[in-house]
This record gives sequence, C-alpha cells and structure tokens, in this order.
Amino acid sequence: MDKLRDHIKKYTDENLDYIVISRPRDKKNQISKIKVRPVLIKGQLMFQETAYKGDQVLHKNYDRTGITDRVMGLMEKDYVQIEIATADVRVTGLVNRKGEVSLKTGNSLMRPRRDLEHNRTKNHILKEGTPVGFLIDLGLMTRDGRIVKSGYDKYKQINRFLEFIADIADRLPADREVNILDFGCGKSYLTFAVYYYLKELRGLDIRITGLDLKEDVIKKCNDLKDRYGYDKLEFICNDVASYEPDSTDDKGIDLMMTLHACDTATDYALYNAVRWGAKVILSVPCCQHEVNGQIDSKLLQPVIKYGIIKERMSALITDGVRAELLRSCGYDVQLLEFIDMEHTPKNILIRAVKREDASDGRLPADLTEMLAEMQIKPALYRLLIDNNNI
Repeated sequence: MDKLRDHIKKYTDENLDYIVISRPRDKKNQISKIKVRPVLIKGQLMFQETAYKGDQVLHKNYDRTGITDRVMGLMEKDYVQIEIATADVRVTGLVNRKGEVSLKTGNSLMRPRRDLEHNRTKNHILKEGTPVGFLIDLGLMTRDGRIVKSGYDKYKQINRFLEFIADIADRLPADREVNILDFGCGKSYLTFAVYYYLKELRGLDIRITGLDLKEDVIKKCNDLKDRYGYDKLEFICNDVASYEPDSTDDKGIDLMMTLHACDTATDYALYNAVRWGAKVILSVPCCQHEVNGQIDSKLLQPVIKYGIIKERMSALITDGVRAELLRSCGYDVQLLEFIDMEHTPKNILIRAVKREDASDGRLPADLTEMLAEMQIKPALYRLLIDNNNI
C-alpha cells in the first residue's frame, strides 16, 4: 500500500485528470464508484470527491493531504480497484484478498487537458449542501440541502442567472432602496433567488415586484414570501403590457429582469424598461415567432425557404435587433450565453446597462436598411417608434 500512497501523493496536483475508485468489497455497499477531480475554489487547489448513491450525488472537497488520506482509507477497507489518470500517465491498481495492491503504469488516454478555471462554476452561489428555504418549498432541494435530481437543470439556471446579477450588482445603488421588476415571474424561482442573494447574502436594501398572469401561482408565491418574512418582495397578477409602477415612486426602476417571456411579451418588457429608464436590463427571450411570420427577403430566399432555417434565423435576428434597439436607446448591450444548450435551447441573455452619458435615441442607418431589406418590423421597434423613444 505504500507504493499506492506514493503514487497518490505524486499525482494529486493541478495536472491530475481524475481518480476513480470502484468495485466495493461489500456487495451491499450502495456506492459503487467514487470519482476525484481537481477544482479551484477561491483560487485554492482542492480535490472534489463525487459519490453516486442511488439518485443522490454526494460531494466533498479535500486539500492535497486530506485527499491522500481519504483515498488510502477507501482502498484499505472498502474498494478493490483504482485508476489514476493525468495528461501523461495512467496508473491502475488492484487489491488482492491479502490486502496487497498491484500497480501498472502506462500512457495516458490522451484526454484533452481541462482548464481548472472552468470548475469555478461548480462553486455555486447557492451551494448544494446548504439548505435554502425557498428551494426546498419549490421542490428543487431536500431538507438536508441536496438538489433533487429532476431539478438539477433548474438549479444550474438559477445559479447562472445569479452570476449575471453578481456582475452588475455594483451598478445598483447602495445608499437607498433598489427597485427591481420581474416580468413573467411564473413560479418565481429566480425572483426568490435574486431577493435572497441581494438581500441576505449581499445586504442590499431591495424591493422586488414579480408579475404574472396566473392567479394561483401569484397566491402561492405571496404565501411563500410571507412565510419567509420577505417583506419587500411582492407578487402581482398583471399583464406586462399594461402594468404601471407606483406613480409615487420617483426613484425609477433600477433593474428589470425577465426569463422566457414568450414572443412579444419580451418586447413589451424591454419597451417598458426603456420607458421607465431602467438602469440595468437582464432578459432571456423565448419563442420568437413574430419575425418568422414577417421576414420576406429575396436576398435570403434560397435559405429561408427551409422552414427550420427560417425559424432559427428569425429568432437570432429578433434578439440581434432587440440588442441594437436598446443600444440606440442609450444602453451598453451584450448578448451572452445563459446556460449550455444541452439544458435549454433558449440560451441567449440580453444584458443592457444604461450609459451615464446616454443621449436621445437614433436608429443607425445600417439597422434601418436591414429591417427594410427583410421587411420586418418587430414589436419593440414599433413600440419605440410609435412612442417617439427613438
């Protein structure tokens, strides 16, 4: 076993690809395999153990000394087989009935070297293993802090959105109440998460209003926020197109966010955000059908005659035009990947931050020319033109 310990010590550094421990000695052992990989947590090299137990995914992090002791303990008592892989070397080991280990060293499987910086996304803002009330009540987390398997994609979406919130948090006022609107809040996973993050974790004075058309959903959300004592979080049954904020509120809107508001509902949300002078806009559009029904371009006819191409191009053009229109209204705009395509095809996020020196809006000539060529007038364009915003 001493040679195995020496190998573990030698290869547990930033060049480690993985360690896999398998073949439990006790057939009743519910954990058949354990995987170890390096991660960077707040700039410090750590080693994350992942064990699969039925539907549960269990994680624990160790430093270099701790992971050596952990792996040796598992191999001495509970498991028979081990594999250690780096970019250059692959070591396999088997433990016999006498407790002796035989080791073989060979060339690596030539896996591409992973960038440990990508592992930082695993260090979620809402951490697995730390119970959060609203995630439990919304069915994403168990009472001991484990993420429910069926809710893991939603859990990743929430944390990804909070990363975007973290990026713009310094643009929100710290000396007064921050006014936030969430259009089309639905079950309000994001609404609760943003309130929890900004209020509980960052200590900002915030007020969030969530809007949705489903009365039963709004009632449930209000019941939950009352249970948690979130006194500056409210949910209203209202349409994004007709909602007007309290006229006595002279602070304006600091942040407008909307996730998957369908088709032109996103346009109305963006238009209202512009009209109210929102300082920050975070929007993940959905179901961009309108332009698909309008687009008619001789130049593009050879490709848009294929329905699936026309549909996808129309969706991308819709969001590109939205970005340019917001830029014309005085915003710095980015189109960013919201979450991996494997989790949701609706994966573009529009992030717009109001420029301090924003002047009166004016459409760029090339955008006007493109809209004319394609014979499209998206809803946001019509709303801004008709109401003299650009």
